Amino acid sequence: MDKPLAERVRPKVLKEYISQHHLVGSAGTLSHLIERGTIPSLIFWGPPGTGKTTLATIIAEESKRPFYILSAINSGVKDIRDVINKAKQAGGLFTAKSPILFIDEIHRFSKSQQDSLLAAVEKGWITLIGATTENPSFEVIPALLSRCQVYTLHPFNKEELLLLLKNALKNDNFLKSKKITLKETEALLRLSGGDGRKLLNMFELIVQSTVVEDIIITDELVLNKLQTNAILYDKTGDQHYDVASTFIKSIRGSDPDAAVYWLARMIAGGEDVRFIARRMLIAASEDIGLANPTALVMAHTTFQAVTSIGYPEAKIILSQCAIYLATSAKSNSSYQAINLAEDTVKTTGNLPVPLALRNAPTMLMKELGYGEGYKYAHNYANNFIATEFLPKDISKTNFYIPSDNLREEKIKIFLENRWRTSDGNK
Repeated sequence: MDKPLAERVRPKVLKEYISQHHLVGSAGTLSHLIERGTIPSLIFWGPPGTGKTTLATIIAEESKRPFYILSAINSGVKDIRDVINKAKQAGGLFTAKSPILFIDEIHRFSKSQQDSLLAAVEKGWITLIGATTENPSFEVIPALLSRCQVYTLHPFNKEELLLLLKNALKNDNFLKSKKITLKETEALLRLSGGDGRKLLNMFELIVQSTVVEDIIITDELVLNKLQTNAILYDKTGDQHYDVASTFIKSIRGSDPDAAVYWLARMIAGGEDVRFIARRMLIAASEDIGLANPTALVMAHTTFQAVTSIGYPEAKIILSQCAIYLATSAKSNSSYQAINLAEDTVKTTGNLPVPLALRNAPTMLMKELGYGEGYKYAHNYANNFIATEFLPKDISKTNFYIPSDNLREEKIKIFLENRWRTSDGNK
């Protein structure tokens, strides 16, 4: 019994795979691709323990392709090239069923390591499947990302976690040799955080450390067995997302004390400084926005500074920025405005640009009326002339609604002086 429980009961075929029904259910995108045997290069993005490695292995098995595995933690460019050479020799060049190269934690690869994959993916020598717990938009280079389909995997829900446990009890030889009763499971499910691998490994630890013949799983037993292994923050686990989310909510809620506390939790857990700074950069625009535009400048400067400096000094800069953002006036008017505008675009489609606003670089365009009647704002008093810049079908629509804060009160007055007292009457 050298392998951990999660490895021993890992599903081998698609029908045994429990979660991610949006991908591998009857109407799932991946189900149809696997059935047809046409597997593109993929990136699986999701929290730990959601079945990324298992799904990649099943895809290779179901599609009957050679399967190579690399971990970004201990693999370099030479390892990548060795696998690519083996894949080419396996016949990936002239067949639709190229060998599959699975790279776990692909976000840990440097740019040069990711670059070394480009030609092989582009020429079809390999089908790449990468797994990452980080947003691939930030951690995977654009050239590689554009060659892959990105699929999001979700944490296991309660029913799926219980099914994992029951399947393990039914199929694992070690567990079958024990007399185990699942009396209570709330603590197990809660501590797993939707991580299937974590659930099974905790369960095995509890069983192995319980010496009585009849093992009755209760919440009290689980908490007693696991309390010495409690983790304040796990940057690769579910708390990575929970703590980061609470950190941002503290900033949004103008609580600098809570913001600094949750920041300290992330720092103590070894969280990447770029991840923390990136979250604050987003919050500076989404939650503070026009109420204090300098917040975005502060957050961007923080991101650049901590990227260059790193720990331990970076914690001071992160703290300064977190406190500044938390104590800034708040507004999500920009966020609301772009959401409303995007909804309008989806609803109305490609509305024509008003003729007066169209560019007219050629004589023909001028003859067609492009640019005719356009009024140059700087030729008028206060550098303003009421002109409808929106398409006719949505004229007079307001997407931006100033929030209730000192700076946007001034913006509101400015707009009223320009538009709501002019012929524009916007």
